[in-house]
Amino acid sequence: MTDGPRVSAAALDLADGETYASGGGVFVTASVVKVDILTALLLTARDAANARLGLTRTVADARWGLTRTTAADRVRLLRQILAPGDARAYVRELMERVVPEQAWGVPALADPGTRWAVKNGWLPRDATGLWVVNSTGCVTVGGRVYMVAVLSDGHASMAEGVARVEEAARDAVRRCGGAAAPTRAAPAARMPAAGAVAAAPLKGAGNCATSHALPAPANAAPPPPHGGAN
Repeated sequence: MTDGPRVSAAALDLADGETYASGGGVFVTASVVKVDILTALLLTARDAANARLGLTRTVADARWGLTRTTAADRVRLLRQILAPGDARAYVRELMERVVPEQAWGVPALADPGTRWAVKNGWLPRDATGLWVVNSTGCVTVGGRVYMVAVLSDGHASMAEGVARVEEAARDAVRRCGGAAAPTRAAPAARMPAAGAVAAAPLKGAGNCATSHALPAPANAAPPPPHGGAN
């Protein structure tokens, strides 16, 4: 992490399955690993959870924030979360309701008024003082729904990392499906509160919660009755 920042991005266009990846490499997850932990718990897959979720290059660490992964594996996990089932719906709901100060990264690409879901992660490394900054999520750009993951490290500051992550996310979507991503998120792009969607549907063809869902496993567990995490 001393040779300058590294950035890796992956994107999947859910309409036609087109994918794009850049950068490559393995990165620490920081807090984005919380999605893995919660998904595995709700699916009662504590043993070999990464393999069950299709994560071929994710290696757990006892210090969960230092779990190592790739941008491609993050997109694979996002597709799992889109699959139908109560357990996965609970994970999606949390990703759709992050606190406003964490609505950076992938949501910066969103078409005005469309729904998005995100889980970001960041941390300064003790050995170097340089920052890990990651953003993963689902976003509608140019009327099309994309899964996007950007992993990065070696930044002098968190703000520098966020700027590079958003630039890489925008480039990945453009190269994946040709959509023109806006340079900043519109204020209206925040997700509505739970239960508000039917009463006040948002504009746009994309719906990160339901589009192009995958089959759910037969033993998916129901969501907890309450609680949340950012």
